[in-house]
Amino acid sequence: MRKNGKLNTTYMVEMALLIAIILIMAFTPIGYIKTFGLEITLIVVPVAVGAVVLGPAAGAILGGVFGLTSFIQCFGMSAFGAMLLSINPAGTFVVCFVTRLVMGWLTGLIAQGLKKVKALKGASVFIANLCCPLLNTLLFMTTLILFFYQTEFIQGLAKNMKVANPFAFVIAFVGVNGLVEAAACFVVGSAITKALQHSVNK
Repeated sequence: MRKNGKLNTTYMVEMALLIAIILIMAFTPIGYIKTFGLEITLIVVPVAVGAVVLGPAAGAILGGVFGLTSFIQCFGMSAFGAMLLSINPAGTFVVCFVTRLVMGWLTGLIAQGLKKVKALKGASVFIANLCCPLLNTLLFMTTLILFFYQTEFIQGLAKNMKVANPFAFVIAFVGVNGLVEAAACFVVGSAITKALQHSVNK
């Protein structure tokens, strides 16, 4: 019983710490690197760490916190988000919030599944941390296309990028951003995850 209480306390402390990190990153320049179009989002790192270390439920909660801060950014803090909000508020909520919640949950499930595969157990941390930003980009861009591709705003961006179809738009729009997010989460997220796992096991 005492052991369970200790584990529960550790879980809550780690969750609180990761939520605090997400909030700090979301409302300071640490969390977003501003570029043309999409912003490079480094907040996927604490979401990935929590999902891998604490499980799918924690991943969903942390992803939801990330998504909520992303949606809040649309109220004047992000020009791109504000434009989406003015076009379709419900669609913007799905793009910003729902996708991030699902991303965190799926990352936790992937991590759990990989740990059960003997051949991949050693690499599970690295694979799961890489999957998190990839899922973030995939879900975000899929819903963006679904809700906004036919709007005048996105069509204008597509025209400026000289692309003629949704797939080409995604490639042009994400570009280096997605690679930077993936690399940051793969390297930094994996290192932090390993350190936390070692601490918990100890």
